[in-house]
Amino acid sequence: MPIHSHLLTRICRVVWLSAMLGVLMGCAHQSHLGYYLQSAQGHAEILQAARPIDAWLAQEDLSPTMRTRLQLAQQARSFAVQEMGLPDNASYRRYADLQRPWAVWNVVAAPIDKLQLHQWCFWVTGCIGYRGYFDEKDARAEAAQLTAQGLEVSVYSVPAYSTLGYLNWAGGDPLLNTFIHWPEGDFVALLLHEMAHQVVYAKGDTLFNESFATAVERIGVKRWFTRHGSADAYAHYAAKEERREEFRTLTQATRKRLEQIFDQKHAYALENQALIAIKNEAMDQFKTDYAALRERWLNEAGEHATRLQLAGYDRWVANANNASFAAQAAYHALVPAFMALWEREGGQPARFYDAVRALAQSPPAQRHAALQALLANDFASAP
Repeated sequence: MPIHSHLLTRICRVVWLSAMLGVLMGCAHQSHLGYYLQSAQGHAEILQAARPIDAWLAQEDLSPTMRTRLQLAQQARSFAVQEMGLPDNASYRRYADLQRPWAVWNVVAAPIDKLQLHQWCFWVTGCIGYRGYFDEKDARAEAAQLTAQGLEVSVYSVPAYSTLGYLNWAGGDPLLNTFIHWPEGDFVALLLHEMAHQVVYAKGDTLFNESFATAVERIGVKRWFTRHGSADAYAHYAAKEERREEFRTLTQATRKRLEQIFDQKHAYALENQALIAIKNEAMDQFKTDYAALRERWLNEAGEHATRLQLAGYDRWVANANNASFAAQAAYHALVPAFMALWEREGGQPARFYDAVRALAQSPPAQRHAALQALLANDFASAP
């Protein structure tokens, strides 16, 4: 699609400066300027495609379904600002149809003997455990290079991403066709998650950032359905969330088993061949346990409808490796701690965000220790 040259130039200047400063500051794994330029061009294309929601709603030929979804988006954004204390800025006031099913493709990687994400370092975000591409072919090419280095790699599609508020001057993050038609609960959850990234962002701490945003989405969706959502939409969301929680429980148990195996490898100096054999047994057990869980889901919810909903789980399990397990942990491992912090702050968004900001400003080891203490206290007080 065509790109206004002045807009692309302005964004490229920001990205070029970020790249140059990153190199000067000596960040590890710094990539070539080409990566930054594809990021700039990809986001510029999204900005070019975006139009104000009111302009879309003014179209007489807009489909009733799209009209309803955009109106829901406006209502959800107002809820996010007024009742969840999230930023009221340029983001999510516009909508773009990208003519593709996903916004970006993320690449994650991990060693064969650790659940530890490979890091890429950038000036603005610090070191993070993933790298995003606007073209799937580019993501696959990066994955092939990482695989050749002996890493386990996962490529996954992403419906939305946050620019952390840095590009609100250029129109902010728009709503996208990649998630606009999601079920109500999932749609509201994603909007809350991405808006949360504009409240607090700790440089170089993917686990902290993603767990915080996930906690905000879970808290917010529950509040949304209490105050605004329909009973049918809530029933649909609750059923999906129950499956998600069961799947998270299964993967968490597998992560613990893998961590035990990797600890044994380092403690007893196991050869890689022995490690892989033991690890494969754990992965086979994971797939067996998932198959049993999947069968129960099919029996409980009706086979035809549920098979469609399970396609994502099926792909994830089929391709599961250290990278995908480590990436999943980044989104969920600290969520219970943030939920405990929310309760400690009386369920008041402003107080909660202030507490999270204070954690983000503390040294990484200190912030994680504080969250683990919250988690321990929460478990200790449970009935």
